[in-house]
Amino acid sequence: YDYSIKNPIPADGILCKSNTPWPSPVATWTAGQSVTIPFYPDGAAHGGGHAQFSVSYDGGNTFAVVYEVLQYMFFTGPSSSNTPEVLSYTFTLPAELPNSDSVIFAWSWVNAIGNREFYMNCADVVITGSSSSSYTGKQMVIANHNGYPTIPEFDGDYTTGLSYYENSANVTVSGSGTVSGSGTYTSSYNAPKANTDPTLINVITTTALPEAMVNNSPTGAVDSDYEFDSDSESYSELDPDSEIDSGDSDSDGGTDCTHGAMNCASDSPGYEVCVWGTKVSIACGTGTVCKGTNGAIYCGWP
Repeated sequence: YDYSIKNPIPADGILCKSNTPWPSPVATWTAGQSVTIPFYPDGAAHGGGHAQFSVSYDGGNTFAVVYEVLQYMFFTGPSSSNTPEVLSYTFTLPAELPNSDSVIFAWSWVNAIGNREFYMNCADVVITGSSSSSYTGKQMVIANHNGYPTIPEFDGDYTTGLSYYENSANVTVSGSGTVSGSGTYTSSYNAPKANTDPTLINVITTTALPEAMVNNSPTGAVDSDYEFDSDSESYSELDPDSEIDSGDSDSDGGTDCTHGAMNCASDSPGYEVCVWGTKVSIACGTGTVCKGTNGAIYCGWP
């Protein structure tokens, strides 16, 4: 689970926030079908901004855009509000998306108001029903991240940063995981990717999608500024400096720790999460270590 769902990606953080494989895809979509991505209403909308919905077929190294909401994400026009007006987006997946059981679906957002941040959450999905072997779309824009362009606060000018989106080069992704095209930024610093091994496609999903995606239609939040809550599980921002209370062992062999508490492990590069009274150890991906900043724990480069 993405226990830092309400946080942006740290400036030195990994895209998708994690390179830990997810056990199985959370949804199966048919190329060309209509999907609705809803957002929960209790997050900060930061006056809107530029957002994209993208897919990756190479383990999160390259993302091709399938839909974008420029200027007014969460709104219908300019706004200085932190309360969202638009809470769902419906669009048709390109019919050319190739079949694959290892697709990463991503939502990314550059906010109009507030600290200069880059929000991104990802989920593993399966794409079926396609006769195409490849899809060509815009390369996903990365901004407000180390080595990438900084898009300043809009200050009422919603054309701010639009040129990065309008001039983004095309990239072609295929069901086999190969990528071609010139869709890449010229930068002396490459943002950490989800992983560099195309065989390790699956990455950690958003907190909302696993339980909420039913009948090929997602009904959970994908927004890193929005918190998921259901009858059986709830997730919230966590303090990376908080320690998991080991507590007393219960009759099932677990420990009486506080659900959701987490901290970086002292004896490994991963971290520990308390899940309903039981401490669970989670390893960071190859080459990354657990870090804590701005109220969130994440796996990043040393």
